[in-house]
Amino acid sequence: MSQPATSLPHAELVKHCQGSTIGKCLPNAFYIHKSALPSIDSTLRHQEQCARNLLTKQLPFTLVKFHFDQPKLSYLYYPEFDAEPHPLLRTSTIVDWATGTVETRDYSDAPNPPLLHRKETFITADYPHYSRFAHLTQQQVAMGLLDNSREIGTQLNWERRLAQQGIEIHNHALACPIKSAQQAKPKIQRHKAAIARVTASKPVRLAVEAELFPPDTTYFDYGCGHGADIEYIHRLGLTSSGWDPHFRLDIPHTPADVVNLGYVINVIEDTAERREALINAWGLAQKVLIVAAQVLIDDRTRGVIAYGDGIITSRNTFQKYYEQEELKAYIDQVLGVDAIPIALGIYFVFRDEAQAEAFRASRYRSHATAPRIRLKVSKFEEYRDRLQPLMDFYTDRGRLPTVEEVGAQHAVPLQETFGSIKRAFTVVLQATDVGEWDAIADKRRNDLLVYLALSHFGNRPKFKDLSPSVQADIKALFGSYQQACTAADLMLMTLGRTEMIEQRCRQSAIGQQRPNSLWVHVSALDQLDPLLRLYEGCASRTIGRPEEATVVKFHVQKPQITYLAFPNFDKEPHPALRTSMAIALQDLYVRCRDYDPDNSPLLHQKDQTIAPDYPNYAKFAKLSQQEQKWGLLDDVKAIFDQRGWEQCLADHSVELRGHRLVRRKAQ
Repeated sequence: MSQPATSLPHAELVKHCQGSTIGKCLPNAFYIHKSALPSIDSTLRHQEQCARNLLTKQLPFTLVKFHFDQPKLSYLYYPEFDAEPHPLLRTSTIVDWATGTVETRDYSDAPNPPLLHRKETFITADYPHYSRFAHLTQQQVAMGLLDNSREIGTQLNWERRLAQQGIEIHNHALACPIKSAQQAKPKIQRHKAAIARVTASKPVRLAVEAELFPPDTTYFDYGCGHGADIEYIHRLGLTSSGWDPHFRLDIPHTPADVVNLGYVINVIEDTAERREALINAWGLAQKVLIVAAQVLIDDRTRGVIAYGDGIITSRNTFQKYYEQEELKAYIDQVLGVDAIPIALGIYFVFRDEAQAEAFRASRYRSHATAPRIRLKVSKFEEYRDRLQPLMDFYTDRGRLPTVEEVGAQHAVPLQETFGSIKRAFTVVLQATDVGEWDAIADKRRNDLLVYLALSHFGNRPKFKDLSPSVQADIKALFGSYQQACTAADLMLMTLGRTEMIEQRCRQSAIGQQRPNSLWVHVSALDQLDPLLRLYEGCASRTIGRPEEATVVKFHVQKPQITYLAFPNFDKEPHPALRTSMAIALQDLYVRCRDYDPDNSPLLHQKDQTIAPDYPNYAKFAKLSQQEQKWGLLDDVKAIFDQRGWEQCLADHSVELRGHRLVRRKAQ
């Protein structure tokens, strides 16, 4: 028997593995391709070399596996790693640190050998065929082929999954099986892709929430399907109509203020016809066009086969899946516009550039409240009703209004009483704290900085293209457009310095501090430092902030924003994480993840993620203080997920009743 190799303490080995940026780290092991060994931590390289010294002969291997649950290292041999999309395991050679023994298992004649998925995760980005491997994985994830990974770890189970979905893999690409000598072009039944909704679709609902439907707005739905959105807009008391090639073929195409092209272009298999539909819908839109399409990362459709540049579902309907950036580029190129991302796969296109810029600016407006009345000033009390619109406007814009903005019905009484709007405001200042008004102006100044900095990534508008109100904001708060843009660009340059991002995160009074990140509730984003708002804006401007996002994770070691969904944030004392969407800001690569509902990660001390003015903040904070005092939060790793937390409660003989901690009664 060989002598045991000199090795690290096992816990330290696991720590090095989990900290590696290269290779695949699972809960119980770390895997790395042999070509990537020179790129990993020197400590791990030394450890692997110690293991290799125990081998009595040179054995072929493809991957190295560092075990976490026991002091072992395995050499896994996949002879067809490069050639096969899912290579089979030929041999596994296991080195036991504790005893120095070596054991080899041969799977050559196994009836159901293990196989490999997601090959790109084991290698470095400069490995030959890396992008090819990654693209295959991306396709498989989008179609749900890799769901429930425990069920597809062997050859027979994987082949069964592919057969159930009607999928074959040829040359690292998904394809449909050819069942005849000449494959006929499928007959696409587009109308089956129409969803019979009882509520409004997400794109239309977001447009309503964005206040794109003021009184007297007209609406037309191009490709309306069953017409649920038409009915929804009609119930708002507005004129609405729609056309569909299957359900409402006889309805004429009617120009309207708002036109919706919702999930239409992704069901048209002919590229020329797809382009024509987009152009026709834009031709009808007098103010705003809503465009929505399926996005690759957002779908988990079952039973699909590859066709053209999209897929055909088992219902014989075509679906074109876009990357988020690809969809924006397509809209912009076909229409010659700068589409605004609202959510994944949803864009607004404005006819008027000034309206588009006003909308963009409004998305970065933070919440502000009017200063409290601190002194009893007779003139203020006497004319408070006349002064109130002035106070409301300043709270909203951070500056005094022009006569046109405040309206004749308010401007004339103010001028008659005080001589001018400016003099009227001096009376307001006598009754309130000047510093609070200055803080509102600073807040609005920061809002504009974030908006202008983000506009640098697209086509920053000329001053004349801005709405009159935004022009007035810039003049009042910056002096000139040039000064405003210069300040915004300076802030944007700071964004490229990781140490500055980390510094602002660590200095933030709002948010939960974590070792490598800052977690902030979406309701508190506008209270953050402008640089952090810009950091998050880089993700939300390009991809669109997910509607279900509850908490935003600001990464401090790498340029990345992650949106976390805790659906029961307000109700549950320790809400469970349902989904996450990570956006790498360097290449805008998006990764989505669903979490095990039976054992989800939990959010502890949720009061730290919100601002003190959040509803029930005091109740949340009191619970966290009680849990801290009773020692429940001491071991962060142990209470990471649902089961760990339940075990912690049991160990301390306590239980939660709502947002209250109580001792368990002895049985």
